[in-house]
Amino acid sequence: MENKKKISIVLFSGDFDKAIAAFTIASGAAAVNYEVNLFFTFWGLNVIKKYKTRNAIGEGFLAKVFNFLMGGLKNLPLSRLNFAGASPKLMTNLMKKRNVATLKELIDASILLNVNFYACEMSINILGLKKDDFIPQVKEILGVAKFLNLAENGEVLFI
Repeated sequence: MENKKKISIVLFSGDFDKAIAAFTIASGAAAVNYEVNLFFTFWGLNVIKKYKTRNAIGEGFLAKVFNFLMGGLKNLPLSRLNFAGASPKLMTNLMKKRNVATLKELIDASILLNVNFYACEMSINILGLKKDDFIPQVKEILGVAKFLNLAENGEVLFI
């Protein structure tokens, strides 16, 4: 049996450009037959929420307010020069114009290439969320110890 190379990416950031970096690496590595694990924590959870826009989800008043303010995939800010949310839309248009895969296309490619999506148990508990609040491709909600076991003998990136 072939010993497959492995990369595990922790996506802590909820920034648009950092999500692009994570999914570019994930889809690229999966395309050349790496085992790829994406672990979404804190702000990074916005990328994999089922609702792509602001939605008052979560258990309890504060969780609902916090999750509403965090938003979803369509509310990811650019890490610099966000210009009140206009920059991610401008960046996406530039990517399309220059035939570069958009964030949505990179996510879709990662799904098609069987990248493993995991959500951070601690972050989900803090935010009052549950597995049903995320896209169905999230394989499991897990803690750091289990993620480290999955990442063992591979490269780990923190974004």
